[in-house]
Amino acid sequence: MFNKHGKDHYKDPLPGIRQKTLVHGEKTLMAESLLAKDCTLPDHSHPYEQTGYLVSGHMMLKIGNEIFETHAGDSWCIPVDVAHGAQALEDSVAVEVFSPVRKDYLP
Repeated sequence: MFNKHGKDHYKDPLPGIRQKTLVHGEKTLMAESLLAKDCTLPDHSHPYEQTGYLVSGHMMLKIGNEIFETHAGDSWCIPVDVAHGAQALEDSVAVEVFSPVRKDYLP
């Protein structure tokens, strides 16, 4: 599968967060999230391993009981069913890969 970058097909799952699926295969799905300064992604967990990369911006990322101050170029991996959340300290862009494929993220 190939996907040409564009500004269409974003969803707004929470205030200040825009998200879209970039591409997916049989076992992985890659999504882009645009997080506005001061928005919060509440703590949650799910049955997907989640590997991420902060393309731009600055966020506080909580994984389990640990809090990480992240800057552009930082990356993370969140194990299955581990609670996590984030707070955008400035406008930020993150790209994340989920495994297995999140059916709720399919276009």
